[in-house]
Amino acid sequence: MQLINSWISGVKRVPSPYCDARPHHEAPSLLVVHGISLPPGQFGGPYIDQLFTGTLRLDDEHPFFQQVYELRVSAHCLIRRAGDVVQYVPFDKRAWHAGASMFAGRPNCNDFSIGIELEGTDNLAYTQEQYRSLAEMTRLLMQHYPIVPQRIIGHSDIAPDRKTDPGPEFNWHCYRQLLSPRADGDNRENPAL
Repeated sequence: MQLINSWISGVKRVPSPYCDARPHHEAPSLLVVHGISLPPGQFGGPYIDQLFTGTLRLDDEHPFFQQVYELRVSAHCLIRRAGDVVQYVPFDKRAWHAGASMFAGRPNCNDFSIGIELEGTDNLAYTQEQYRSLAEMTRLLMQHYPIVPQRIIGHSDIAPDRKTDPGPEFNWHCYRQLLSPRADGDNRENPAL
């Protein structure tokens, strides 16, 4: 992965209109991990792309879409179950992923964060491919922005009264192990995954 003009090269781009300038061009310093499936519990399909671009349709589709089709939401990226990455918003822009939120006493986390969605649910394990892609993306972002491990959190950490994602099935330990090179310099795949 490479970062060119705030976009990851070589990944699918689906530009979202649901973004704007960061206040005072602030560099993102917080990484927020989310979980999403649309309809709930179903994977694949075009619906997340449609939600994040305002093109989700109601005719002959899932009844759950009645609850979300008018939302103006986005994330910087989505990592599909097979590990494929879709980018919706360049990292220098503010994606509308966190909603009402607070981190370390500071509100409006969208102002200073990057939002990464994992295709999944609170009660189903995420895939090895997703962890690998997330770790690779995180390392790339840490090279370009002032994001440190202590500022990598879940959506539930910044909006605990509203959100539960990425959920109890998200394996923080394995994800953090993938971020840290082993003491002997061996960066092979994490056997715990």
